[in-house]
Amino acid sequence: MPLDLSRRLARTLAAAALVLTLPVLAAADTTAPAFTPRLGPAQPFSFDILTAKAEALAGQAYAPHVVQHPELYDKIDYDAYWRIQFKKEDTVYAGSVPVQFFHAGTYFRNPVGMHLVENGQSRDVVYTADYFDMPKDSPARAVEGEAGFAGFRLMRPDLKTDWISFLGAAYFRTDGADRQYGLSARGIALNTGMSQPEEFPRFTDFWIEGGKDGLVTIYALMDGPSVTGAFMMTGRDSDGQVLDIKSRLFFRGPVGRLGIAPLTSMFWYSETNRLQGFDWRPEVHDSDGLAMITGTGERIWRPLNDPTRVVTSSFSDTNPKGFGLIQRDRNFEDYQDDGVFYNKRPSVWVEPEGNWGPGAVQLVEIPTDDEIFDNIVAYWVPQAEPQKGSQVALDYKLYWGRQEPGDWQVARTVATRLGRGGVPGQPRPDGQIKIAIDFAGSDLNGLTVKDGIKPQISVPAGVEVVNPYVLPVVGTDRWRLIFDVKAPADAETVDARAYLELKGKPLTETWLGQLHPQQILRWGKH
Repeated sequence: MPLDLSRRLARTLAAAALVLTLPVLAAADTTAPAFTPRLGPAQPFSFDILTAKAEALAGQAYAPHVVQHPELYDKIDYDAYWRIQFKKEDTVYAGSVPVQFFHAGTYFRNPVGMHLVENGQSRDVVYTADYFDMPKDSPARAVEGEAGFAGFRLMRPDLKTDWISFLGAAYFRTDGADRQYGLSARGIALNTGMSQPEEFPRFTDFWIEGGKDGLVTIYALMDGPSVTGAFMMTGRDSDGQVLDIKSRLFFRGPVGRLGIAPLTSMFWYSETNRLQGFDWRPEVHDSDGLAMITGTGERIWRPLNDPTRVVTSSFSDTNPKGFGLIQRDRNFEDYQDDGVFYNKRPSVWVEPEGNWGPGAVQLVEIPTDDEIFDNIVAYWVPQAEPQKGSQVALDYKLYWGRQEPGDWQVARTVATRLGRGGVPGQPRPDGQIKIAIDFAGSDLNGLTVKDGIKPQISVPAGVEVVNPYVLPVVGTDRWRLIFDVKAPADAETVDARAYLELKGKPLTETWLGQLHPQQILRWGKH
């Protein structure tokens, strides 16, 4: 993705993040909805019907929505948008699930069709500005004749907070176990990190069906220049959220890079690259690493970077068991931010359903110098590139919680630190970087240096590993692996791999560190 495009997208997402924090007035008990929305006529509906609709749409030329008066939308900026409030008394219900809508604005100009589903029948929710409170001088009043809903959010029963929202292109997110929004998911990613422009298909219509015990199913129709799609997402709000997702994609033309189950996040700096962030807080990030479980069962941790250029990393695999962008550091003291609470940001884990075949998990890291830019993207790329007429059907679960789900038996990486190589008190060698990796987990509990824990480290040809050793960290349950890396002076990137073992058995997950020597060595000169 060209950097200027990525930053424009990031600003849009940042605006969306701010919008999603608009205050919702406290409501009385609303177990019995009193408001009846204006609905269109009933029509048969199912996921099969929606899938057939997406397939038929792919056989037609792409027809983007044309905004009739863009100059009017320009005036609905953040301040004006903030003043447009959905009327809580007009909350619409899908079964027992409260639904509220977003108004159009300068960042969200394309209308989105909203439909309610019950007993195999769907009915349109007819747009009217009467759903919203807005000042008499609001610029949004000037677009009432052509405006529509921009998206929606599902509320908790007391209507005080929402737990999932869809706003902008094919983006959506939930607030996780600690009720704090952070990273986003989206339907698909097209040509991310490539020299050609990235394509952003959008959800044009949503169908919402309420079920028992707070279960809700969200259906979405996606349309874009190269692809159409039908999505079915089923889940409920609990201690975090789990969404069962079915995706059916139909391609109008070839795609250079198809990203399945993409996640978009922000990483500026952590303990790894602390000197890179000129800010009063110790760490600033929505996620601090990419976690993976390969098809063979290997657990992998890749700390995130803020590089000086766009960097795309590919991790080839077949039938992956899972991957996700994770916020492992949950300690408030490591962020000191009681306004946006980075320690509460959700982690998101993708668990494939069935066999996904050969392909690669890809990680795209884009330079940033502030926290308002979403600069991290991760997704699965199938080996086969879609062509005109191609169809792709892949299902998966999205877990929004504090950490990766499931049994993670081996010890995990809990910190990565970089510094000047060499030994204190002795002449420091030029161009040498020290790496300190902390691991913690039950497989390490009770072990001592006498047990013979050994580090296993691999680096590319021409790169030297200097003085590796491992020891327990006094006063903690952590073990620390320390070694220096000496790379050729012209090396731009060094990919290192490390883990701890005992008698040939891995005790820890595999740490994959990507180093940018020239960037790191510049930190030490500041």
